[in-house]
Amino acid sequence: MNGKTIFIIILTALLTAFLFLNSDEVAFNFIVVDGVFVSKLLVIGVCVIIGFIIGFIVGRPKKTVSSYDNEIERNQTISTKKELSDEDREYIS
Repeated sequence: MNGKTIFIIILTALLTAFLFLNSDEVAFNFIVVDGVFVSKLLVIGVCVIIGFIIGFIVGRPKKTVSSYDNEIERNQTISTKKELSDEDREYIS
């Protein structure tokens, strides 16, 4: 196992322990309804899942569009000779 896997296992275990230690019911005020009794386990769990989903969507790599122009490559002359500058010839000899 590499370090990343061990870190994820430890983080998951700590999150699970945190959720089960906070399982008592509390009055929770939603946007529409006030004073609904909901388990802290449910509220924290839903918030964590929503956070993971948002983090996954925001963190994934963006699709890039290549702006490479093929016309530049077609119009270049291909030189098969390996030309050395005078400076390079002096250095070699």
